[in-house]
Amino acid sequence: MKVARKCEDMKPLMKNIAGIMADAVEENFEQEGRPDKWQELAESTIKHRKNTKHWPGRILQVEGQLATSVTTQYDNESAIIGSNLEYAAIHQLGGQAGKGKKVTIPARPYLKIDDSDNKKMLEEIKNYLNSQKLS
Repeated sequence: MKVARKCEDMKPLMKNIAGIMADAVEENFEQEGRPDKWQELAESTIKHRKNTKHWPGRILQVEGQLATSVTTQYDNESAIIGSNLEYAAIHQLGGQAGKGKKVTIPARPYLKIDDSDNKKMLEEIKNYLNSQKLS
C-alpha cells in the first residue's frame, strides 16, 4: 500500500533522476567522453580552430553552446535530457555533415549514461520507495 501511494506522486523522484542525468552529461563534457574518450579532433578542425582563436580547447566546446543547450524535463512519469540544437544529434550519433555531406563526424555521445549513473538512479529509486516522508 505504501509503495502504491508513493507511486502516485513520482515527480520528486523524476526531478532527482533528471538531476543525475544532467550531472552525467556535465561529466561527459568535462572528461571528453566516459568511460571511453571521444575521438580526437581532425587536423583540419584543429587548424580551423587555431585560425579562429579557439585552440587549444575542448572537444565539442568551441563556444559552449552545445553543452549549455542540454536541458532536462520531468513529470510524474518520466525524466528526459536532450538538446534542441540542430547539430546536436550529429555529435551524439555521428554521421555525414557539411556541404554535400562530405564530412564524416564521429559519434561523441555526450548524452551517455554509464553504469555508475545507472547505479545512482537505482539508489535514488530505492531511497524514494523506502523513505518514510510519503508514507
